[in-house]
Amino acid sequence: MAFLSLVAAEYIPAKTIVYQNFAESQINYMLGDRGPNNPPGRSYVVGFGNNPPTEPHHRSSSCPAESNTCNKDADGPNPQILYGALVGGPNNNDGFTDDRNDYIYNEVTTDYNAGFQSAVAGIYGRYIAGDLQNQS
Repeated sequence: MAFLSLVAAEYIPAKTIVYQNFAESQINYMLGDRGPNNPPGRSYVVGFGNNPPTEPHHRSSSCPAESNTCNKDADGPNPQILYGALVGGPNNNDGFTDDRNDYIYNEVTTDYNAGFQSAVAGIYGRYIAGDLQNQS
């Protein structure tokens, strides 16, 4: 939704600030901005922000670098840090358990990571161009 909001902000000038602020709020939530919409104030991006996920459901980050075997059921953080990857995130009540075996909330997939990275790039592009209108 954040990326689509940035696209809409380009084509509906009367709603530019509304759509842009919505996109920023969504990205800030994912990055762990504490507030009424993210009471735990935790990041859902691996390797970034406050209390980020350390056990994403992702095969290659779950395996040791120098091993012929991979134990996805091992306790503790993944041996490889998948910097910048967005995990599935919390449930409807902002509950989240950082557990690589819970693929519903911890899986790293292409679909939402593409939207996330596109929205981050869009916000950055607006900032660099001087078009960022922050009037929250």
